[in-house]
Amino acid sequence: MSDEFSQVINTYWEQLLYMLPRLLIAAVVMGVVWVGASRLRTWLAAKLSAHSDDPLLTDFLTQVGRWVLVLVGLVVALNILGFSGVVGGILGAAGLSAFVVGFAFKDIAENFLAGIILAFNRPFGVNDTVKIQDMFGQITKLNLRTTEMGTFDGRDISIPNAIVLKEPLINYTRDGFIRQEFVVGVDYDDDVAAAIALILEQVRLEPEVLTEREPFAVVDELAASTVNLKVFFWTDTDDYRRATLELRSRVMNRVKKALMAGGYALPPDILELRLPTKMPAVPIQVAMAEPGTLADPPEDPKKPAVKSGDSPGAV
Repeated sequence: MSDEFSQVINTYWEQLLYMLPRLLIAAVVMGVVWVGASRLRTWLAAKLSAHSDDPLLTDFLTQVGRWVLVLVGLVVALNILGFSGVVGGILGAAGLSAFVVGFAFKDIAENFLAGIILAFNRPFGVNDTVKIQDMFGQITKLNLRTTEMGTFDGRDISIPNAIVLKEPLINYTRDGFIRQEFVVGVDYDDDVAAAIALILEQVRLEPEVLTEREPFAVVDELAASTVNLKVFFWTDTDDYRRATLELRSRVMNRVKKALMAGGYALPPDILELRLPTKMPAVPIQVAMAEPGTLADPPEDPKKPAVKSGDSPGAV
């Protein structure tokens, strides 16, 4: 029994010694291929960046080139180890097993193929602000399987490439400009045409509003208490957050100050309170608020004091 065991051990040891040079060569080949793949990625990135202004396409192609080289190195290493028959069998059976593998890894294959399509023909670039379904943010990276997005509230989202390819995508920055709008209400007694002229004058004074695309304003609605004017203006989208939030806020604030300084009334909405017909009458008493309360805040110390006996309207 011990002799048979020793014979088996000796047989395996001899086979190991026979295979050891091939194992070392295969290990060296894989090490060289792995290091070469990293350097190939750096070299491809430098070459492609010099001839392309598209960082997403450059990054995608360098990833593909690296993994292709690793796959070639793996096939060479298997052939050195004497597994050429295994490699040939795998390649020969690829067609037979394509259906099974394709069904098992349907999503992975779909996302990979979608990534290839997006790399060469896609509706976005790095730092473009896009909306896909209910996801809204800036594109940061395109991988073999996913598209990376950073939202404006600090979240990082990995979206499968198949979703990006199949779902409607809204790009807010590709053309370089976008139209903004807001509504302001003036009193029915005000001169609407003069108010529109004043509003447009203030909009044009904002430096980041595009002058080659003229702003305009129209009467949007005859509301219960105001004539609502809708104002439109164009701005660039290098920084979408600034264009849509900060700039719009500055324009609205400028218009508000100008209208108030020009004597235009900005009345609040009128609320109508109706009581049930069968409900008894509700007595309402109007009284002056106590001085110093929230209903009657203290007077502004910057305003000149009114002497006793003088009427507020006296000149």
